[in-house]
Amino acid sequence: MAEHNELGKKGEEMALGYLRKNGYRIWDTNWQFGKTEIDIIAQKKNYLVIVEVKTKKSNYFCEPEASVTKKKQGFLIRAANAYIKWNNINLETRFDIIAIIINQDQHEINHIHDAFYPTLYK
Repeated sequence: MAEHNELGKKGEEMALGYLRKNGYRIWDTNWQFGKTEIDIIAQKKNYLVIVEVKTKKSNYFCEPEASVTKKKQGFLIRAANAYIKWNNINLETRFDIIAIIINQDQHEINHIHDAFYPTLYK
């Protein structure tokens, strides 16, 4: 496995542990809709939470969450809509980003609630 894939996998595992520790119920991981993958689908209280996990070794060039572009957001929104429809879910939905920086033996987790909102995409 490529180094960046291993880093991403490690970040997703850390995010899952963080979410469970903070009372989230995990519904799905790495859910595919076409070419789009939703990293984590969870529930917290009355919210369905769609989580994009971004992991980097440093924030030298930019914070990890900066790589969730408007285009990526559009893909995630479409995938979330499909998941909601196929599973007949009737919960408020929010889109979070968990940005993780893993630097040697240390790590930093930044959980951004309501990181972006659904809008009309073409």
